[in-house]
Amino acid sequence: MVSFKINSKTVTFDGDEATPLLWVIRDEFNMTGTKYGCGIGDCGACTVHVNGKAQRSCVTPVAAMSGKSVTTIEGLAPSDDELHPVQQAWLEHDVPQCGFCQAGQIMATADFLRQHPDPSDEDIDINITNLCRCGTYARIRKAIHRAAELTTAKESS
Repeated sequence: MVSFKINSKTVTFDGDEATPLLWVIRDEFNMTGTKYGCGIGDCGACTVHVNGKAQRSCVTPVAAMSGKSVTTIEGLAPSDDELHPVQQAWLEHDVPQCGFCQAGQIMATADFLRQHPDPSDEDIDINITNLCRCGTYARIRKAIHRAAELTTAKESS
């Protein structure tokens, strides 16, 4: 049995501990924001935070979560009434086209901005490796810059 937190709630999983975290999140805990894309950790649609760091959940066995804290897209916003700055920027720049990859893009960006609060285009290109089937990379880049601005403004107030 594996005990860990998802979005600040303690949960236990009593199945096969080799099961990828993605399937535990989706099938056992009914949180469907985290998507299955490639199954080999390349596309990033399955990105969640583990102890605050972006991680691809399709290649992470649930056994590795013992005692850890997982945040999914459903738990990223500070409250039901307030979006995370990355979510707000995504809406402002109309980033999603089909929307399939966006939860993973947002989760990867939230972690990226903690490490790069004022990123250059080159920082974004090197570090944001999630794939977008629709090719909305120009809007993603603009939204990342906007999210950095929103984060800085929020921290200053």
